[in-house]
Amino acid sequence: MSHPPLAEFLKNAPDRLAKGPIAILLIEDAVAVGPTLTHHIKAGFKLIIALSAEPLPAHVLPEDGADRIVNLRHDARNGRAHVTAVNAVIDAAPPNTWIYYGYNAEFLFYPFSESRTVGEMLAFHTEERRRSMLTYVIDLYAPDLNRFPDAVSMNEAMFDRTGYFALGRTDRDGNFLDRQLDFHGGLRWRFEEHVPADRRRIDRIALFRTQPELRLLPDHRFNVEEYNTYSCPWHHNLTAAIASFRVAKALARNPGSRHQIHSFSWRNSHPFRWHSQQLMDFGLMEPGQWF
Repeated sequence: MSHPPLAEFLKNAPDRLAKGPIAILLIEDAVAVGPTLTHHIKAGFKLIIALSAEPLPAHVLPEDGADRIVNLRHDARNGRAHVTAVNAVIDAAPPNTWIYYGYNAEFLFYPFSESRTVGEMLAFHTEERRRSMLTYVIDLYAPDLNRFPDAVSMNEAMFDRTGYFALGRTDRDGNFLDRQLDFHGGLRWRFEEHVPADRRRIDRIALFRTQPELRLLPDHRFNVEEYNTYSCPWHHNLTAAIASFRVAKALARNPGSRHQIHSFSWRNSHPFRWHSQQLMDFGLMEPGQWF
């Protein structure tokens, strides 16, 4: 697989962007890259843009659906990598293209994702006149850091079944924003002393439709306020969840936290079953009017 820069691909291959939904996956390290790619291929994305500083080794590419993956050069470890990458794709893709963005060792789940494609789900969401979808980043972690020092275990993944809450979001003048909340919980909440204040939220507008002059901001919100809302004014809409080892990896790796944290498990840890129904049962995503 060739490894051209992101900008070169976007300039020279506009036909590859003509049909969504498109997934942008920022590959920060070598952890769970293969499972991440396979998971999003199975979800039904028409194109997966895998961004990495170095070419991905051939053995991590899934046998089925590899033709839908393009590996492009981009420094995904940069703190603003998501901003530059997503905004570049927004500019290059046709208007109204659905895009998802996430990282390696992150796995998108949506209601009934085992039997319905992401395209089917987004078609319904579009019919409800929504241009974005709120996703909750649910922290996954290994139960035993002695056996799994990088905090990652696909087979024994755990998550917090309680401890999630929302606070009203305000503008610069202190006024509450309509249908916007700041969501908290998981490892960012339990180990907040090791997480910068501007990275403690678990909400991310990870699914959205392109439009002219749309811009992703560093805090995972958009410059169009309606994109940042959790639902339309008249009823509850679909939401999705991103099961993510990303925070656990960082806490287990960073010098300031790795010697202070001996285990992520606590009384409210629960085995993750890799199924959308479990996330709905715990109230971690909302099917809305889609049944």
